Amino acid sequence: MSKILIIEDEEPIRRVLVRILSDEDSGFEIQEASDGKKGIDLIKKESFDLVLCDIKMPKIDGIELLQRTRKTNTSLPFIMLTGHGNIETAVESMKLGAYDFISKPPDLNRLINSVRNALEKKELVTENKLLRQKVAKKYEIIGKSKPIMEIHSMVDKVAQTEARVLITGESGTGKELVAHNIHERSSRNKSPFIEVNCAAIPSELIESELFGHLKGSFTSAVKDRQGKFEAANNGTLFLDEIGDMSLAAQAKVLRALEENKIQRVGSQKDISVDVRVIAATNKDLKKEIDDGNFREDLYHRLAVILIEVPELSKRKSDIPILVSYFSELISKEQGIETKVFNKDSLKLLEEYNWSGNIRELRNVIERLIILGGNPITKEDINFFASKK
Repeated sequence: MSKILIIEDEEPIRRVLVRILSDEDSGFEIQEASDGKKGIDLIKKESFDLVLCDIKMPKIDGIELLQRTRKTNTSLPFIMLTGHGNIETAVESMKLGAYDFISKPPDLNRLINSVRNALEKKELVTENKLLRQKVAKKYEIIGKSKPIMEIHSMVDKVAQTEARVLITGESGTGKELVAHNIHERSSRNKSPFIEVNCAAIPSELIESELFGHLKGSFTSAVKDRQGKFEAANNGTLFLDEIGDMSLAAQAKVLRALEENKIQRVGSQKDISVDVRVIAATNKDLKKEIDDGNFREDLYHRLAVILIEVPELSKRKSDIPILVSYFSELISKEQGIETKVFNKDSLKLLEEYNWSGNIRELRNVIERLIILGGNPITKEDINFFASKK
């Protein structure tokens, strides 16, 4: 049920608006305010889905009311009501973030369409916000150990900049989580986050994957295709396992970083791109440089900021927190009751050598959630997940 606030100093106009909205949908919950001050007081006290607001009012006019509301609530849609001769003011309100403006007396169809569209947009904004929160939770960096708190601090600082980041660490430590967090906390978070696993793409196809290709540029190129750089325009491109990229592809990536331009395979035409690149690797890139497998100039372009993600053996104090987190998450995914781990089981898990890091721990927790009892005991671990 949508909640609508009408702020209008002319009582006859308020009555007309209430009648129109009630006839359109009896489910609308409608509240009224006879001046701007009463209107802004209601907005502060209650949550509304839409505001219909007159521009010319005593005490606080519609423009000032809109400005004040926007300081604390940027998503609440306003439909401004204007008398003849106030069109310039109405246009000004649109620039300040109003959804629409309607002349008085209001045209029935115009008003209903505007209200419906504004409410649909509000619903989409709310759904998008919830989805973003869900995605952010999915990629949450779990833990309170000193190394993890240092990573949180670095991510907060780096996310607000355009600096390129190189994330290093063993397989399974959660390098992609750090990349996602940087993107989500940056000004690019409303644009795409595109991930490319450089190790999973054959060397002969990596250039086409990154930069796209023209039809006929090679045997299987049956149509023009956009590459990942173009797909990530205005957003973030995450190059995972960049240490496995071919030297030829590295040269093209270097050019893209230097000039913010790419060329599709088979084309001589430059395409401008605005992309923030974050890279990750489990290799020692300085050794790869010495061995002739990685370009030193590309390394320096990428490694403006270095973030090292520690292996699980260096943050064992986080294991109980991770176990609790994965237990709840996996139980929801599997549709079974949430299970708890007793003290002896947690102590045993902390003693293990987690060579596969977080990825291995999650797999073990999932196995225990499915096969173990409740609570999960040391005996369950020895039987179902022994590492001896």
